[in-house]
Amino acid sequence: MRRSLKDLLLNEDQRNQMRKAGRFNAQLLDFLRPHVKAGMTTEAIDKLCHDYTRDHGHIPAPLNYHGFPKSCCTSVNEVICHGIPDSYRLKDGDIVNVDITSIVDGWFGDQSETFLIGEVSDEARKVTQCAFDSLYKAIHAISPGSMITEIGHAIVDEANQYGFGVVREYVGHGLGTEFHQEPSIPHYPDPRFNRVSLEPGICFTIEPMINIGRYQGIVDPLDNWTVRTIDGKLSAQFEHTLLMTENGPEILTTTEHGPKFGHQF
Repeated sequence: MRRSLKDLLLNEDQRNQMRKAGRFNAQLLDFLRPHVKAGMTTEAIDKLCHDYTRDHGHIPAPLNYHGFPKSCCTSVNEVICHGIPDSYRLKDGDIVNVDITSIVDGWFGDQSETFLIGEVSDEARKVTQCAFDSLYKAIHAISPGSMITEIGHAIVDEANQYGFGVVREYVGHGLGTEFHQEPSIPHYPDPRFNRVSLEPGICFTIEPMINIGRYQGIVDPLDNWTVRTIDGKLSAQFEHTLLMTENGPEILTTTEHGPKFGHQF
């Protein structure tokens, strides 16, 4: 049964629980950062993620979530999202999105980042830059009471400057004591969300997936998880967990060593 958005508005104690979860998740991504390089298998990255999370007394949320077999998602090149870590060895010229979610004392922190492996093509750099800038354009477009469609307008406007596609099937989401909850956060201006507002206390993710070509994806029939671009072209993504406060959106998953607003890849 769907809960009202008003029921999902967090009080100050609950907000602090979400801040704690976000801080750990960002710490985890910084721990993984130096290992996301040429020669590493995505499975080895997953093991580092799993062990670090468990060693700190927390839970890797993706593991066994609806049957997902690993503790993080690693989406390489044309994979849009939900890539399953395996024996693939990262190589010079790849891009890879590492998507991590942690459960900290029952609260979820969620983020992702696209990494450039060695020397990449201009095309790979551009789609990564577009995904990164789209995330921050969306964050800066909203304030208390903003409609969810304002997020989609900001992202599509940025992607249009490059002629890139914005994935529609996979969206951001509410976050708290559940992995995925209301509200859904489309990355395009879905008219169904014209009157759904972001009130202080609501926690959610923005995670635009940007494709060089067509926006559609196709799920791998062999694993029923991996989503690839329908035309085989590159895809990039960045994600933050956000808390809407009375003063505006607060990013809960800022890393110490990762790219900040204004970064050029």
